Amino acid sequence: GHAIGIRALRILQELGHEVIFLVGDYTAKVGDPDKDSTRAILSDEIIKKNMAGWKKQVAQLIDFEGKNPVRFERNYRWLSKLKLNDLIKLMSHMTVPQMLARDLFKKRMEEGKDIYLQEFIYPLMQGYDSVAMKVDMEIGGADQTFNMLVGRDLVKSYLNKEKFVRTNKMMDAPDGRTMSKTKGNGINLSDSAEDMYGKAMSYPDSAILSGLELLTDVSMDVIKNIEKSLKDGENPMQYKKMMAFEIIKTIKGVKDAQKAQEYFIKTVQKKELPDEVRSKKLEVKSINIIDLLVEAELASSKNEARRLIEQGGIKVDGKVVKDVNQEIKITKEGALLQRGKRQFVRITN
Repeated sequence: GHAIGIRALRILQELGHEVIFLVGDYTAKVGDPDKDSTRAILSDEIIKKNMAGWKKQVAQLIDFEGKNPVRFERNYRWLSKLKLNDLIKLMSHMTVPQMLARDLFKKRMEEGKDIYLQEFIYPLMQGYDSVAMKVDMEIGGADQTFNMLVGRDLVKSYLNKEKFVRTNKMMDAPDGRTMSKTKGNGINLSDSAEDMYGKAMSYPDSAILSGLELLTDVSMDVIKNIEKSLKDGENPMQYKKMMAFEIIKTIKGVKDAQKAQEYFIKTVQKKELPDEVRSKKLEVKSINIIDLLVEAELASSKNEARRLIEQGGIKVDGKVVKDVNQEIKITKEGALLQRGKRQFVRITN
């Protein structure tokens, strides 16, 4: 989801505009309200850890150096300095009925779910970012429209100037929900090229056109021709491969896109092993499959490992693992551990 807006920033940067990439490290302490529940408040440690990777990931799409570098900002710089008088003044710009008109608050009210006061403050905090940076325009996802319009009103009130808001279309993931990092159903900028390609190929055929439009540099004329071809009954596979290739090309470059495509064809379509399989050496003769998946970094937790096994997504030496209590023998020859169709690790001792 973030890549769509970041690509728009890149276009503005290339046109010579001053561009700011803002990290909401202070607002992350509050958490943008969700339709279903209150977001967890992140600790300073988690925020610091997340922020360390953000700039590196985003730098795949925009340039923080060169002739017209993008400015990297954190809203901790100004929000942490606001005093109680400042907050009272800020809150005086909105009424409770205005806040309750927001669709997500309305939904939670109808369902009898709690709304906490810090969630009311969040749109004002995000809106104040525009005041602090004195921006002329803000770019964000359609889900951020309310917050960005609050910022527009605050800029007019505090600075007596106009601020324009540009919203991006949102892309749906395979599960039918909006693609986002929060929901864990999207392509992440931190993913490897191979994982990005595989995730893109798992998207339904209906996502091909929106994927090309929102996540690649393919021209609209070409996309319209593809739309016509699909309506005429052409096999969508070639266009889905094109979408996946172009997404990787946009983010990581042509070479990585070519390697990712070759990897997918070899491991998924031809069901062959990749040319290079990552190895993991363990100082044990046997290990529980759940512990092994975590050790091999094929699962982020024991709960995820258990779920993968129960879903039939794990193989050892080509055989599906069905028992979460299975002990895996580790020999010098090694065991080939596989998650899904694309991820392999050879385990040795």
